[in-house]
Amino acid sequence: MSLSLIGLITILIIVALLISGKVTPIVAMVIPPILGALLAGYSFTEIGGFFGNGVSSVIQVAIMFIFAIIFFGIMQDVGLFDPLINKMVAFSRGSIITVSVGTVLVAAIAHLDGSGASTFLITIPALLPVYKRLHMNPYLLLLLVGGSASIMNMIPWAGPLGRTATVLEADVTELWQPLIPIQIIGMVLMLGLAVLLGIREKRRIIRKYGSLEVAAALEATAAAPDASASVQTGQANGLARPGLLWVNACLAIAVVGVLVAGIIPAGLAFMIGVSIALPLNFFKVNDQLERLRAHAPNALTMASIILAAGLFLGILNGTGMLTAIANDAVTILPVSIAPYLHIIVGLLGVPFDLILSTDAYYFALLPVVDQIASGFGVASLSTAYAMVIGNIVGTFVSPLSPALWLALGLAGLEMGRHIRYSLFWIWGISMVLVVIALFIGII
Repeated sequence: MSLSLIGLITILIIVALLISGKVTPIVAMVIPPILGALLAGYSFTEIGGFFGNGVSSVIQVAIMFIFAIIFFGIMQDVGLFDPLINKMVAFSRGSIITVSVGTVLVAAIAHLDGSGASTFLITIPALLPVYKRLHMNPYLLLLLVGGSASIMNMIPWAGPLGRTATVLEADVTELWQPLIPIQIIGMVLMLGLAVLLGIREKRRIIRKYGSLEVAAALEATAAAPDASASVQTGQANGLARPGLLWVNACLAIAVVGVLVAGIIPAGLAFMIGVSIALPLNFFKVNDQLERLRAHAPNALTMASIILAAGLFLGILNGTGMLTAIANDAVTILPVSIAPYLHIIVGLLGVPFDLILSTDAYYFALLPVVDQIASGFGVASLSTAYAMVIGNIVGTFVSPLSPALWLALGLAGLEMGRHIRYSLFWIWGISMVLVVIALFIGII
C-alpha cells in the first residue's frame, strides 16, 4: 500500500472519528496515526522519534493553552467581561442579528495582526458570555469568528501568503494587492452570512423559548450545556471584583498586548498574567488554589489534546505521508482536466484543508499543481490565487489548525460538532469567492 494512500486513510479515519463524536479527540489522534505508521513499515522506535518531533513543535502551544484558559477563566470569574456583555446586549437591544454582525466585525479587527491564536484569545472570552446571555449557539460564534479571521488571513504578514510568496519567489506585498477586492467581497459575504444565520438563530430561540424576552430573562448558565461548568459570571458565583475592574482590564490588555507584540512567548505572557491575577483578586491561598482547581480540568484537557495533535502531525510529517498525498493527488487526475487543475483544486480547497496541513498544501501541493498547470499556459500567479482563495477560508475549520483547538478550548466546544456546523457555509463562501475571482480576472 502506497504511503499517500495510508496517509489519506489515516486522516479520513481521524476526521470521521472527530465528526462522529464517538471517541475523544485524544483517541482519534493517537491510535489511527500509530497504526498507519506501523502499516507503512515504521518501527516503534521511529514512531517515538516522530512523537518527539511532533510534541516539540506544539509544546509552546500546549503551555499557552493551559495558562490562557486559566487566565481568562479568572478574568471571567472576577467580572471583567460583565460590563462589555451588558453594553453589547443593551446596544443590540437583544438583537441576535446585530450580535452576529458585530461578531464578524470584531473578529476582522482582532485579526489585523495575522495571528489566529491572538484573534481567538481576544474574541472568544469576550463574546462567548454575550452568546450565552442571549442563548445563542456558541458554534455560531466560532463559525463567524473563524470565517472572518480566515478572510483577513490573506494579509501579507499572515502565514499562507508568505508561504505562497516563498514558493513563487515573489514579493508578498505585490502578491497581496490583487487579493484586496476578494477580501472586501469576502467580508461582505461574511456579513451577509451573519445576517442569514442570525435570522435562523433568532427563529430557533423563539421556537425553543417562546420569545426572545423569555429567553433573555432566563439564567445564562442554563443556555450552554456544551460550555465548561466552571465558566460562570462573577455576579452568579460571588467572585466579582467591581472595585478592581479597571486594574483587571489593564492587566488583560497588557497581557494581550504583549502577546500581539511578540515580546515574549505567549505561554510566558499568560503564565505571568495568572501569577498577577491570582493574588490581585484573591488574597487567601486557598481561594487562589480554588480558582486553579476550577479551571484546571478544561485547561489540562485541551493541553492533552494539543499534545495528541503533536503526535498526529509528527507522524504525518515524519513519515512523509503529507508530502506523498500532495504529490499523488494531482497525478491521478485525467489529462483532460489538467488545464483547469488549479481551479478544481481551488474549489476543493476547504476539503484539502481537512487532510493537509498549511505547510503541506503550500509547500508540497502548490508547486506540483503549478508545474502541471504552467505546462498548459496557466500563469503561476493564477494558480497561486486559485489555491489561496479556495483554501484560506477553511483555515479555522480544519483539525490541523492549532489555533482552532485553542478556540475550542476557550469556548468549551467539540471539533466534530464545529466541523458539522461550519463546513457547509465555509466551503460555500470559498467556492463563491473562487468563482468571483474568475469573473473579475484575478484567476
